[in-house]
Amino acid sequence: MKQILFLLCIIALSIPTFAQQIDLGNTQAHFSKGNLLKLSGNFLANSVFYSGNEPYTRDPFNYYFTGSVNLNVMNLANIPFTFNFTNSGSNYTYPTMPNRFSLHPNYKWITGHFGDVSMNFSPYTLNGHLFTGIGFDIGTSTNSPLKIGAMYGRMQQAVEYGTGNQNVPAGYKRMGYGTQIRFEKSKYQIGASLFTAKDDINSLNRHPDSLFIFPEENLAVSLNGNIQLIENMRLNGEYGVSILNNDIRRNDMQNSKFHAIRLLLDYTFGNNTIGIGYERIDPGYKTLGAYYFNNDMENITLNYARPFLKNKGNIALSGGIEHDDLGKTKESQTRRFIASVNIAYTPLDNLNLNLGYSSFQTHMNLKSQFDYINALTPYDNLDTLNYTQISQNIVFTTNYTFKKNETNAQNLNFNISLQEAVDKQGDIVPEGGMTLFCNTSLGYGFQYLPRQIAANVNLNLSTTQIAGQEMLIRGATFNVTVPLLDKKLNTTFIVSHNANYVEGNKQSTVWNLRFNAGYTLMKKHRFNLSVTYRDNFMQANMNKLITNGLTIISGYNYSF
Repeated sequence: MKQILFLLCIIALSIPTFAQQIDLGNTQAHFSKGNLLKLSGNFLANSVFYSGNEPYTRDPFNYYFTGSVNLNVMNLANIPFTFNFTNSGSNYTYPTMPNRFSLHPNYKWITGHFGDVSMNFSPYTLNGHLFTGIGFDIGTSTNSPLKIGAMYGRMQQAVEYGTGNQNVPAGYKRMGYGTQIRFEKSKYQIGASLFTAKDDINSLNRHPDSLFIFPEENLAVSLNGNIQLIENMRLNGEYGVSILNNDIRRNDMQNSKFHAIRLLLDYTFGNNTIGIGYERIDPGYKTLGAYYFNNDMENITLNYARPFLKNKGNIALSGGIEHDDLGKTKESQTRRFIASVNIAYTPLDNLNLNLGYSSFQTHMNLKSQFDYINALTPYDNLDTLNYTQISQNIVFTTNYTFKKNETNAQNLNFNISLQEAVDKQGDIVPEGGMTLFCNTSLGYGFQYLPRQIAANVNLNLSTTQIAGQEMLIRGATFNVTVPLLDKKLNTTFIVSHNANYVEGNKQSTVWNLRFNAGYTLMKKHRFNLSVTYRDNFMQANMNKLITNGLTIISGYNYSF
């Protein structure tokens, strides 16, 4: 039976599928009477009616019919059919060989990966890069302390550069392989991973050197682990090395070795938790096993958290500093300072309070020492001296739940957030260099439990000060939901109003009224109706524009 199932897995690779997880250790799940063939799908018919004088063009009436049918074969593969028919055209699809497919069979303690898949070894080696090939994991789904993984495949297909594919980046065919091993115990874990990739120089007829695309070769190795040093103290760390040849035709390996290190120390004493972290990544560090990588950075972070007031509250502090230009080769250096405070307090079972503060400061030194020494006044070349951007955020939220009884439930919530952003050149804030945002909302919710009727009222106010100009948006929203006909018919009514002011002068107002209804019949049939009316007033200089629009959407959905 297992041999037959393996054969079916190979056949399934030729059937359109995106990602199939197959348990080879449970043949009964695939060959049971109810799992040989399963047919499912849905049919949707919608119509859209519009009437109004809004400035953008919309057709007064649209309709569309869509549907899909899926045939499942023994839980091994899915064969989908779809169709789409509208007043603007029609199309349909049928099973063809997909652009990407994958198969993930597992048997007891081993899981295989076939097709277009991705695996994660380490941020410094192989990190989520898609490849076409094979791979396996051993012990990841068991309690075994030993975990092993390996992969081999094509990381990138060859793409010729030419006028016919200018929108597709040119690239060499790239093959890669890698492996990882990890041993885990309660007090310590240790692991290592290796990944290597190399471009095929003969995979392209035309070498895209003019685009600075060269055949590359890479070897990346990582060592990682964590250990419990003493009781309640744990050290985590990882060290990575990447050897990169940017052009294998030159075989120039000078300055091609890059390093990365990450350390994190956590210690818990009493109710206190403190942690300190350090990370450093050399300029130019790159692995061909990741699509994107941050390098040329060094940072130190510190975290602290503890409960207070008999565990009714909790405070968390964090801060850190980060900078680049580790090799002192850039024309500018960027430093970032980060600090945050979060306080949560629950004085009553039905009252929650949260306060958060964060500050981000980015400093760039853009002036050379020569220019600094030879400046005649402190304001010479001020835009190239230094630049500082400071952003501060304060968020306060509270939620109060009224005492619940057999007939109703009520809650009240209030939120306010403040954000200040300042751009400084030197010690001077230029005109328009400060921006202030303030968002406030107040909401009340009510539920009538016997009928499951719910109503909500929300008020919102937003102010913005930018470039010396003050803007204000105020609004309100009310919605009510009422189930009818033994809860088979759900109805919702929503009304909202927003007004926009600039320097105290009204610029626009918008009214929205919406009614939604949905009815379910015998669990498989669903009817929907949505009616929306919008009225918009706009003031531009001395001109006034009043627009409105009515949209009605009706639909039917059948699922099987």
